[in-house]
Amino acid sequence: MALELLTPAEMGEADRLAIAGGPFDGRALMRAAGAAVAAEALRRFPNARRIHVLCGPGNNGGDGYVAARLLQEAGATVALWALSAPKPGTDAHRAAGDCPNSARPLAEFALGPDDLVIDALFGAGLAKPLSGQAAAAVETVAAAAARVLAVDLPSGVSGESGAALGPCFRADVTVTFFRKKPGHLLQPGRDLCGAVTVADIGIPGSVLDTVRPSAFENAPALWLRHFPRPSIDQHKYSRGHVGVFSGGPSSTGAARLAAMAAQRAGAGAVTVLSQPAAVAANAAHLTSIILRKVEGRDEVRAFLDERRPGALVFGPGIGTRPKVADFALDLIGMARGLVGVLVLDADALTVFAGRRTDLADAARLPDAPALVLTPHEGEFRRLFPDIAADGGLSKLARARRAAGSIGGVVIYKGPDTVVAAPDGRAAINANGSPWLATAGSGDVLSGLVAGLAAQRMEPFEAACAAVWMHADAAARFDPGLIAEDLPAVTPAVIRDILAIRGAPRTGA
Repeated sequence: MALELLTPAEMGEADRLAIAGGPFDGRALMRAAGAAVAAEALRRFPNARRIHVLCGPGNNGGDGYVAARLLQEAGATVALWALSAPKPGTDAHRAAGDCPNSARPLAEFALGPDDLVIDALFGAGLAKPLSGQAAAAVETVAAAAARVLAVDLPSGVSGESGAALGPCFRADVTVTFFRKKPGHLLQPGRDLCGAVTVADIGIPGSVLDTVRPSAFENAPALWLRHFPRPSIDQHKYSRGHVGVFSGGPSSTGAARLAAMAAQRAGAGAVTVLSQPAAVAANAAHLTSIILRKVEGRDEVRAFLDERRPGALVFGPGIGTRPKVADFALDLIGMARGLVGVLVLDADALTVFAGRRTDLADAARLPDAPALVLTPHEGEFRRLFPDIAADGGLSKLARARRAAGSIGGVVIYKGPDTVVAAPDGRAAINANGSPWLATAGSGDVLSGLVAGLAAQRMEPFEAACAAVWMHADAAARFDPGLIAEDLPAVTPAVIRDILAIRGAPRTGA
């Protein structure tokens, strides 16, 4: 599975490099693309009464002309519609000339029941809303509830951001080429694309050595070689120790969810660090998870010195009093040289609204633990208001800027969760489940991240793996899911990850 995601500009560079390096020229690539579209149309929609191919003036339209010719040769009934003629001398103009069908003006476009529409108007590079005849065609297709196969990306959807720029097609199937684009995975683009097929049209993978993409689709192949596999000679502390800070007596559940998730993720030992007033509440629910009373800075420091946990979770149920931010900054200082990763979630994100610079400065101190932040949309807007307010940025770009500004990994949660590292690497998750929209699921995610990080998985890879596992666990449980169910499903998820052929043995 090819995981690299290419922006429209990067895809253009990949095309250019492929043509320059041969053996295929632009016309051959267009023929291969059109053939892939035609094959998918025949495979997916064998009973279509008529196939309408809507062609734009550029290369996307050229792919459409090729597909129309091949569909006609295969015996399909094809109607060809053109927004405007391709520019003379271009590959698209030559493809139109090779097509035996006469194109009618898109302004006259009409369709009947059981017809299929192939949208070859504009590809992923479109940067402005559809208007005029193209917008009218969208309305015609929507009114007829016609099935749509999109070429590259549904026209009207940004390949960069997945945003609907204005009127746009909703595809049942999208055929793209060489690699997916961010717009295939970012919402609402992911929904508007339908099922996405990536066709090999002859562009060699070696062009990526020059393009050097830094965004990826999140899947096990991205982080599998970093995934921890226990060895027979380990003991509980060498398998990784996680410390989770608990809230007050009425807010202990969130920390316990995180603690259980860290344990299910493979951490050999997990300690809930509880203020004295909450010890009884936590003790009533904990068995294999260690409970330790910490009343102040000295007791926290003693725990860190004694156990040197691989990861800490701070935030779930902790409260939003101003002194919480002060303690978090103090915790980063105490953890220097002792703790590898600090996961900040929930209340720990809210308390730094207006104090992001303080957090970033602390994170950049020598030997400070690596930060992993897990904001949902509301928390992101509070913590990064300047970045969130920039309407010109995609979710991918916002996550990257946030990670760079804080100097840590950011898990920007949602149906299209983006994980971004401060070095610019990013992954977009595509296996999200609507059942995760339930109280406490974020606490479980923070525990999964910490559990993997405590086993010496690098922060970015641990975050990516935790996000994917979290969603996969939810999909396995399906209706009725509550947060307490997620840790119990996690062992089956890990079992399947470790069973993937070629998974390396890394130990901890």
